[in-house]
Amino acid sequence: MDFGICFKGFVEPERAKALVRQAENAGFKYCWFYDSHILWRESFVAMAMCMEHTKNMRFGPCVTNPNTRDWSHAASLFGSLAKQSGGRFDIGLGRGDSAVRVMGKKPAPLKRLEEFTHTVKALIRGEEAQYGECPEPVKFPWADGYELPVWVAAYGPKALSSAGRVGDGLILQIAEPGICKWLGDQAVAAGEEAGRDMSNFGIMAAAPAHTGTLEEGIEKTKWFPAMVGNHVADIVEKYGSNTDQVPASLTSYIENRRGYDYSKHGQSDNPFLDFITDDIVESFAVLGPPENHIEKLSKLKDAGITQFNIYLDSGDEEKIIADYGEKIIPAFNADSAKTPEAVS
Repeated sequence: MDFGICFKGFVEPERAKALVRQAENAGFKYCWFYDSHILWRESFVAMAMCMEHTKNMRFGPCVTNPNTRDWSHAASLFGSLAKQSGGRFDIGLGRGDSAVRVMGKKPAPLKRLEEFTHTVKALIRGEEAQYGECPEPVKFPWADGYELPVWVAAYGPKALSSAGRVGDGLILQIAEPGICKWLGDQAVAAGEEAGRDMSNFGIMAAAPAHTGTLEEGIEKTKWFPAMVGNHVADIVEKYGSNTDQVPASLTSYIENRRGYDYSKHGQSDNPFLDFITDDIVESFAVLGPPENHIEKLSKLKDAGITQFNIYLDSGDEEKIIADYGEKIIPAFNADSAKTPEAVS
């Protein structure tokens, strides 16, 4: 299993540089950044800075979307960062949530997400591509054949199908092993049905982790199930609450949800947290002393998870990284994990 950390754009630059150096030395392989340019500072500037302070760590947005940037601009940005880092760049991709909804815009349809994936990957390889907003074909003369790994974020059945058919990996914003296995199996099955070799398909569980007491961890990560609930509410609206297309354990906890404040996206002071129980927080995150983390992460690995990505924004970040480097990561063989590669 590989390990990653994920930042929001409010981390001060000097601290961000120190954290990525500490994380790389501790054995973390990935560093991800939220990509919501209004709520937080522009993430790709921070990535470029942090790349210069690491040697092996891979970087990427978790997640970007097809609607924020013109596609040729997005591809040029991604390809430039891949070249600048010596090939240490992936992207996480979603339909667009906080990045567009905070402006009153709608997320992209899945068809557009799939077209974006194909177009951006082709441009970064150096191929000619044409897309809807651009009447003339585009080709980068400087592109050198880089194969961009694309991790697709999904919960619902159609999004999981897209992830399996066009993605190199899947992002699941949850760390409940049973739910992760159910969702991951759907994406893998969709890819196999499309004739793809899924042996190198990565599956990421992205969630907060805290290595203090269980009670302290629950209090500091209660914001996370509320953020997940916002996505689940979209699924329930589309498919209903009694659907067999999504696990009941994922949909039932939002029955008393009253709303969601996008200006407080992923933050502990979001006003809509009263429907979250302690059991749900413990189920969705990875909490408690290090031995609890090893036990739960082992179950996630058995469920098919190939990367655990810590949303590193619940406090005690330096301690959490140190505990993982000293006590948790050594319990796993990171070299045996599946890393997304081009899946044909």
